[in-house]
Amino acid sequence: MPQPTRRALLASPALLLPAVARAQPFPDRPMRMIVPFPPGGAADFLGRVAAEPMAKTLGQPIAVENRTGAGGNIGTAVAAQAEKDGHSILLNGLPYAANRFLYASLPYDPDQDFTPLAMLAVVPNIMVVSKDLPVRNVAEFVALAKAKGAHYASIGNGTSLHLAGAQFTLAAGLDMTHVPYRETAAANSDVMSGRVEVMFQTISAAAGLVKGGRMKALAVTSAERVPAFPEVPTLREAGMDLVSVGWFGLFAPRGVPEDRVTRLEAATIAAVNDPAVNARILETGSLPRPLPGAGFARFIAGESARMGATIRAAGIRAD
Repeated sequence: MPQPTRRALLASPALLLPAVARAQPFPDRPMRMIVPFPPGGAADFLGRVAAEPMAKTLGQPIAVENRTGAGGNIGTAVAAQAEKDGHSILLNGLPYAANRFLYASLPYDPDQDFTPLAMLAVVPNIMVVSKDLPVRNVAEFVALAKAKGAHYASIGNGTSLHLAGAQFTLAAGLDMTHVPYRETAAANSDVMSGRVEVMFQTISAAAGLVKGGRMKALAVTSAERVPAFPEVPTLREAGMDLVSVGWFGLFAPRGVPEDRVTRLEAATIAAVNDPAVNARILETGSLPRPLPGAGFARFIAGESARMGATIRAAGIRAD
């Protein structure tokens, strides 16, 4: 019987199977985006608004999965243990940089367990006071706080709102007392009534109250003014050399193949650059920031250094 030629062997379908498997498109099944924060907040909104165009680009649905608890640590740990094939991604933000300084230990390693894919947006806070507080600007508030003392509210110890208030307190040379709340409505209520003098609230949570005249906005904490409140100055414009913003971006578990990381990064950048997505982000008071993975990693390193300095100086602990 004649022996098969080398050409015939190479053409055998059975021998070609491994090459076909290697060429299998990614993603090849539905994906999930783990959001370690509650539904309805800025993180959840950004995740869902980005997931829709990303799903169209990638050709697979992306289910947003809220895994909350411990300041984002629970969901982040779940993502760290996810399969390393790119079908599970993580949305995280300021807690990713700050939690290592707030908690005695973490159930994941932010330096080793993830690859930054791309940044989505920065989330400025807005400095709000009661409409009846006798101040018209940041300088007058600082003078009042130095003369009479003041309290600042947040929605919990170690949250981004707490850290924004702590940074302002340090930068202004004040001795303000932090008052943590369990929910936004209660914090807003006490600011409006004057029981707490100031809060560095998210713009989405304060916008209606400010525009309705129930609170006064003294400044926004971003480097530039916010389109949702173009008349409100930045802290820098108000004489405080301070930028303090929340931010969010996407991560892949470390170990996802480089070509898949590149595809996920491109899909994320395209989503943020989509005009409709861009407009929806701006409407909430956030600022789109389609920063690729390498730049995002450098940004996170800078945020980690900044947060570490603030948390140490203010003596903040979350557990």
